[in-house]
Amino acid sequence: MPNHKGGRSSLLSVTAWLSGIRPPPPTICDSPTGPFVTSLRIKLEDGRHLAYKEHGVPKEEAKYKIIFIHGSNSCRHDMPAPSPELVQELGIYLLSFDRAGYGESDPNPRRTEKTTALDVAELADQLNLGPRFYVIGHSMGGQAVWGCLKYIPHRLSGAVLLCPVVNYWWQSFPAKLVREAYNEQLLRDRWALGVAHYVPWLTYWWNTQRWFPSSSVAAGIPDVLSPDDKVLASIRFPARHQHQKHAKQQGEFETIHRDMMVGFGTWEFDPMELENPFPTGDGAVHLWHGNEDRLVPTSLQRHIARRLPWIRYHELPSRGHLFHIADGMFDNILRALLKETP
Repeated sequence: MPNHKGGRSSLLSVTAWLSGIRPPPPTICDSPTGPFVTSLRIKLEDGRHLAYKEHGVPKEEAKYKIIFIHGSNSCRHDMPAPSPELVQELGIYLLSFDRAGYGESDPNPRRTEKTTALDVAELADQLNLGPRFYVIGHSMGGQAVWGCLKYIPHRLSGAVLLCPVVNYWWQSFPAKLVREAYNEQLLRDRWALGVAHYVPWLTYWWNTQRWFPSSSVAAGIPDVLSPDDKVLASIRFPARHQHQKHAKQQGEFETIHRDMMVGFGTWEFDPMELENPFPTGDGAVHLWHGNEDRLVPTSLQRHIARRLPWIRYHELPSRGHLFHIADGMFDNILRALLKETP
């Protein structure tokens, strides 16, 4: 006789597994069950909202207008603070915002490498920043700057990529180089990145199941930090715990997991095939990287800099992925971008 009890048990196990694959819906801000909205927000043409925060001198008085794009597990509150003296001296207005799904910005289930760039342009238009502005992005936010250079170069006065995340599947990387760099990563990250690229529909399940180790970034594993990063994190990060909770309050799938799916998915363009957005020298693109970065291989950033000689490449000795929060570093980055001497 068939074992109906065993069959029901197997069916329940399969059902439970399948339900674990499907991410829960995000807890949208300002919805009946979602978090409260506490920030300034704009409404985009597609109906989504973007939350933002203004810093520096009033934009009406500013000589330089800069939009900062945060990385994974971060939000609009995590922009490094320039010195008040530099802000006043140069007349700098800075604008940070929550990328789609983060903080108090609505998720974008159709998010791609292009949509963040278009969000940046629409944010600038609604806040009347003028026809051109600067962009600075860190880590995944740095990767988003590549999208700005591709899709809205005509809107930019200059750009900074701070240890931007690389996509190991960009076609212009030599196979041997990218294989060596990929194998430098923790085994758990190689698995997680492979899932995000080849079977993205499993990304949520992979990073929430208990059988295999998930992404070190998603799990908050400190092994991916360099010695310098750990020192900086011990000083700066305690104050960021609430920011991190705020960043992911609508759900990890639309934040960190979506970042993985977009960042390591199949792109519509290869950054190493971009043309100089400032051929007449009326702007510049800077790429900063620490040579002890354990999240983004230095060898791949060096290759990008060689392929794109119009990029001004700054490699910092003994620095890791968080170098930009060290004392005085953001001032140096801003001065270089704005063509001022330290």
